Amino acid sequence: MRIMRHYGRIGWIILVLSTLAPGAQSRAEEWKTAWAAPAQGPFPAGYPTAQPSLEQAIPDPARGAADQTFRLLVRPDIWGKAVRLRFSNAFGSRPVVIDGVFVGLQAGAAAVSKGTNHRATFNFSPEVAIPPGESVWSDGVALPFAAAIGSELLQGRKLAVSFHVKGESGAITWHAKALTTSYISPPGSGSRGHEEGESNFPHSTASWYFLDALDVLAPADTRVIVAFGDSLTDGSSSTINGDDRWPDAFSRILHAAYGDRISIVNSGIGGNEVVGPAGYSARKPTAGGPSALERIHRDVLGLSGVTTVVWLEGINDLAHPERTPEEVLEGFRKGAALIKSRAPDIRIVGSTLTTVLGGTVAGHGAPEQDDKRKRLNRLIGENSPFDALLDFDAVVLDAESGKIRKEFVPDSSIGHAGDWVHPNRVGYLRLAESIDVKVLFP
Repeated sequence: MRIMRHYGRIGWIILVLSTLAPGAQSRAEEWKTAWAAPAQGPFPAGYPTAQPSLEQAIPDPARGAADQTFRLLVRPDIWGKAVRLRFSNAFGSRPVVIDGVFVGLQAGAAAVSKGTNHRATFNFSPEVAIPPGESVWSDGVALPFAAAIGSELLQGRKLAVSFHVKGESGAITWHAKALTTSYISPPGSGSRGHEEGESNFPHSTASWYFLDALDVLAPADTRVIVAFGDSLTDGSSSTINGDDRWPDAFSRILHAAYGDRISIVNSGIGGNEVVGPAGYSARKPTAGGPSALERIHRDVLGLSGVTTVVWLEGINDLAHPERTPEEVLEGFRKGAALIKSRAPDIRIVGSTLTTVLGGTVAGHGAPEQDDKRKRLNRLIGENSPFDALLDFDAVVLDAESGKIRKEFVPDSSIGHAGDWVHPNRVGYLRLAESIDVKVLFP
């Protein structure tokens, strides 16, 4: 224990000294969120896409993780000389103890590039206990390879974040729809995060667990955009491991124009609603997670350096026959007011809701729902609670049929015909291309 604390302290001191060295930096640096995966509930409540069987990796959800190591793959939107990690036990039933936390550059699958795997600590300790309902940030982790390679060549690369769960975790806080393959060691296999090889990570998963945010040490004037919404932001029907959700595509557009001065963070949850469900509980979870109003503190205000929010949500509320457009609009007002009360300089950009007419997803597709959607879009346009408004509906709408344009329907995730609710990778690309940067940063 004493040796590991010393290692963490020395690594952090070296990082701090390097930033103070003459010519080391031209601008002040701060923590800026570069990746997020909103905690949506206890595993297995949620809507994962292309999830392999987890019967061997997590045989009993009530017991949760059991003396095993997770190696999660995440793609930071910007890179820097150091990162820090946020682990969440938001929906846990008991304290979760993690140790053996490492961060390295993915080589391929579950393998880590040689010499890039660096230990993370918590207040200079290699171990931390996270109480139920709480989250914790790690200390900063120096990434010498990031400074050596440079941010331009690292764009699109993934970090492998490994951590060991001591004992049994109980209910696992997770993000179901990662659309990214990560890896898990078998129960009882112990701490494996220090290993660069992949042989001890036989189980694959299409979800993220416990880890819900990653910050990068970046110039203080770096702008952070949070894409806040439901499955259209989470990326349903986009390509597995393709990183072609609309926030991903928009990120590439912005980086081509502005370099690493802007970070885009995805805070979408498939099935999420604005005002429902009432009284979300980890004991009685719903697949879409707590309402947008309940999770704003964690998934917007709890992130670092946020300057802009793009809010695309509401169609799942309208799937409930009793819920009205006026209620959803009032939810938008409350959410915007909450954000402004805590961070008045954050710019909030809303969007019209896209059509789901004829959709095959349960609860969606009826003409009555489409009528409510059109009315909500009119209400947003006439009396918007947002600082600005995007018109995503116009991008995907086939005006003749009232449905999504046919070329946006075939599913890009697993190749089926599409559900007439979620655009495919081409549809998400067109959404990204439609955004005027001046609306986000006037």
